[in-house]
Amino acid sequence: MAAKTSTFYLTERLQLAAGVNSTANDTIDLGAYVDVADRQGVLIHSVDFIYQGRDTANGAVTSYTQTMTADGTTMVQLTDLNRGALVFADDRALIASGELVYDAGGQTSHATDIYPDNFGPSSASGGRIVINDQMYVRATNFGTIVAGTAQEVTVRIKCSVITLTQKDFMAIALQSTAADN
Repeated sequence: MAAKTSTFYLTERLQLAAGVNSTANDTIDLGAYVDVADRQGVLIHSVDFIYQGRDTANGAVTSYTQTMTADGTTMVQLTDLNRGALVFADDRALIASGELVYDAGGQTSHATDIYPDNFGPSSASGGRIVINDQMYVRATNFGTIVAGTAQEVTVRIKCSVITLTQKDFMAIALQSTAADN
């Protein structure tokens, strides 16, 4: 594996609208970074999820806690295949997931994880290698978001472009194909 670039960041923001059990989806295009002919992929070093509130009347950032009417949870996942729903932790397409739990007393707790690529070269240093041309972000709020507000979930991905050996590229392509089934 040879690094073609230094690390850089990709970001995407989803908006969860007011109401009960809101969901939002989006894609992150990797077409400019992934090249099958050159065995080029994206090495994901880390993924951060940022949770914010929004006053929809004026667009201003507000506290996340001001957007909830009662206990609730906001979950977000980053995958390299479009599953159309939140996935379980054993799904090979899952890259990272996060969760923010809120209770009506104003207490929050947050957890984030990233799954290293088990099929990439050891030189990937525990990162996740993606050779698909898109990644998918899905966020869901299990609770009620206050009218006149919204929740904003931003995914921030630290990554670099790498060139893989033929064997490493093939192993990741096979693993990705198997995950598609």
